[in-house]
Amino acid sequence: MKYILEYHGPVSVANAPDFRLQQNNFDLLRFLLAFLVFLVHAYVLSGARELSILGDFLSSEIAVKSFFVVSGFLIFMSYENSSDLRGYFVKRARRIYPAYFFVIMTCAVLGGVFSTCLGENYFSEKFLKYLVVNLVFLNFLQPTLPGLFTGNLFQAVDGALWTLKVEVMFYFFVPLAVMAFRRFGRLSVMVALYIFSVTYSVLMSTLADKTGASLYLELQRQLPGQLAFFVAGGVGYYYFHFFKKYATLLLALAGAAFALQGWLYWVAIQPLALGVLVVYFSCVAPRLGNFGKYGDFSYGIYIVHFPILQLLISYDLFRESPWAMLFIACLLVITVAFLLWHLIEKHFLRKSSYCVAVPQG
Repeated sequence: MKYILEYHGPVSVANAPDFRLQQNNFDLLRFLLAFLVFLVHAYVLSGARELSILGDFLSSEIAVKSFFVVSGFLIFMSYENSSDLRGYFVKRARRIYPAYFFVIMTCAVLGGVFSTCLGENYFSEKFLKYLVVNLVFLNFLQPTLPGLFTGNLFQAVDGALWTLKVEVMFYFFVPLAVMAFRRFGRLSVMVALYIFSVTYSVLMSTLADKTGASLYLELQRQLPGQLAFFVAGGVGYYYFHFFKKYATLLLALAGAAFALQGWLYWVAIQPLALGVLVVYFSCVAPRLGNFGKYGDFSYGIYIVHFPILQLLISYDLFRESPWAMLFIACLLVITVAFLLWHLIEKHFLRKSSYCVAVPQG
């Protein structure tokens, strides 16, 4: 897919047009990451032992962290190629909110059909709280709906949405970060932010080990714990020409780091190593076809797979033939994501958005 980017004002190193930024594998990578999260959640939510291989060989944690790296690269790029602050926030809102709003509202309304609570028992104060807090990305305050999925291993309606809260915080973070870049120097600020994020993660992990309280692990995966991965993506964007020049060496170092992670201070090294792998695959490796020709379904897959799985599991459909049901769930998720893109998402995006494919001669 070719992406047409907006350029405003003098061309700098950061926003200079580059072939690899226009023809890349971002669509493919995001699709694979979203689908990986779906597969792992299918095993975790269903509890089907036959699907345990998905949990053994796939990592939704790595997928989510890779998403944050991709976000760091693309959101800094979006900001640098926006004409003004308003334009930047409008682009971000157009990308994330229409489909998100639709999914929240649809789950809330259709939940009444499948809930064990009827009438006013469903459309209650808890229902209203779910709507309000979820529509402003505070999903953790009310992740469940009355009488819905109460027999499942997990009762959350859409437990994957916690990352979107972090994503939105990154949207507001980027303009402040760029202001700091211009005042104190880009590299020094990025290094400081990276160290701050790693230090926070180590502190939360240490407190979790000492107290046994899972709250600290939950805090660790929030902002600023994920900031190091976002910064790693930003480094890939701002220093892309350096990255491309030494791509082979950096790829070898990143591969070695993953192979030797048991002997390394992994919490400090993982964001950079993962950042190298993500940026290399997305922008340096050969383009693997026009994957986004029919649309960008990754966001749709990510935000709809959880409630679809929960609904299927609530009817015990994974019990008899887990693999067959996984295949059916896959078809449902991709179909809904396809419709979500073509009926909602793409209509809110500007033609200049990096998410919209523009055919070239």
